[in-house]
Amino acid sequence: MGQEIDLMRNYPVSKRNLEKRAASRSEEDRQIARLFGKEFFDGDRKYGYGGYNYNPRFWQPIVPDFQKYYSLTAESSILDVGCGKGFMLYDFMQLIPGITVAGIDISQYAISNAMEEVKPFVQVGNAKELPFEDNSFDLVISITTLHNLERNDCRNALLELERVSSNNKFITVDAYHNDEEKRRMDMWNLTALTYMSTQDWKIFFDDSHYTGDYFWFIP
Repeated sequence: MGQEIDLMRNYPVSKRNLEKRAASRSEEDRQIARLFGKEFFDGDRKYGYGGYNYNPRFWQPIVPDFQKYYSLTAESSILDVGCGKGFMLYDFMQLIPGITVAGIDISQYAISNAMEEVKPFVQVGNAKELPFEDNSFDLVISITTLHNLERNDCRNALLELERVSSNNKFITVDAYHNDEEKRRMDMWNLTALTYMSTQDWKIFFDDSHYTGDYFWFIP
């Protein structure tokens, strides 16, 4: 298994009242969000992002840490599993001209509304069955995506990340350290079908033969 490393440490932290926002969520809201359509990305905030638009303050501070940690160059190749509209891939392309990028997302809406610069490199697909050859990418990333799968499908997705990566992998998943964080996660969760304690995730990674790096999203 890889390292627990916070490569997302420079991602902006929300200043909104998370408790108030989470408490207002209903099971109907979650069902709509899990369709990952227009409502999730660009609809009312109770269904998801409340408007998912490119803003350089989100990913631009992040990608240099990935570049440095994984020694990425113009000869490198990256796959983003759960790429949404391709914002992170776009910032990789800006930071490292010539780098090979690819993205996959389960949302037809997200792919159809991807940034024009990345549209040729992204496609609709499912993490549990990636449409790429073995060892296709130097780095495979998946940010807050795999936990949206059922447990067995999540395991299959980890195996797929292993298969298509020639070397490095990095994922973040919903998790908690203690009962209070679990309470907040239960309230906050909108789309995740698989989330557990950080220790249980590590056991799950090991049992799934996942050898990549990882970190947690904890609201």
